[in-house]
Amino acid sequence: MESIPFYPRQDPRRARQCVACPVQQAHSVPTEATLLDTLLEPGKLSVVFQPIYEVGSGQFTLHGLECLIRGPRGTNAERPGVLFEYVRRKRAEAAIDRACLSAALAEAAELPVAVRLNLNVHASTLGRDVGFPGFLLDRAADAGIPPGLLVIEIVEHAPPLDVPAFRRALAELREAGLTIALDDVGLGQSNYKMILDVRPDIYKLDRYLVAGAWNDPYRQVILDSLARMVRRLEARAVAEGVEDSHELVAVEAAGIDLVQGFLFARPMPREELVKAGLLTGQVPVVTAP
Repeated sequence: MESIPFYPRQDPRRARQCVACPVQQAHSVPTEATLLDTLLEPGKLSVVFQPIYEVGSGQFTLHGLECLIRGPRGTNAERPGVLFEYVRRKRAEAAIDRACLSAALAEAAELPVAVRLNLNVHASTLGRDVGFPGFLLDRAADAGIPPGLLVIEIVEHAPPLDVPAFRRALAELREAGLTIALDDVGLGQSNYKMILDVRPDIYKLDRYLVAGAWNDPYRQVILDSLARMVRRLEARAVAEGVEDSHELVAVEAAGIDLVQGFLFARPMPREELVKAGLLTGQVPVVTAP
């Protein structure tokens, strides 16, 4: 399968000039080995935070922050979709997950208040890298972050090959006090099989189910049925990608009280998050539909 290209973003005028000099252009594109090495270099991955809110009776309370990763600045791998598609194609999830985890915990350690932190980890990493749970706990200890504040979001675009090893890793994390979430529920591999394998404490319902739900009876029924299932399992659901007040009304009508999306806050660097006061009681302004 063709690899995703990786190169610094160029001005279109410079790009046209390079067409006339293909030899020079070839020398400006990193090799595959160089690309992966670049991603793993300290400081090449940056961290942004997106708040998750608990809603009810018109009130919004900060529930936690999802730690999101961006690739090297000025390259097309700065976009997370490009970055992680490349990583999956190269089967380098475990190495990148370790690098992402280290970057996220180091950045979170600089936050002025203790807050619940959601960290994304591939299911394949937990199935292949037997040392990953210990590595995670060591990095959390280095950052001074208690395991009880950590939520591991299981992300997958293919099922884990070694399910028993995957389940052992989850058990080790739970025993240490971490919470387990399943990301993108309702889309791709985050299906009923993954629900049975993960037995999550938190179900993150994919944006695809939320988009336009206020005007779509099918989405309303699906959200309602998932919310009922989650409550029966004594877990919690998060509606991802809530972008307008109509969608907020729809997810609240389904009984979902944890929300995340552009309606409340976009992903932002630590300095911007602190400046906005979102860690110290400042709440987003949401206009009623």
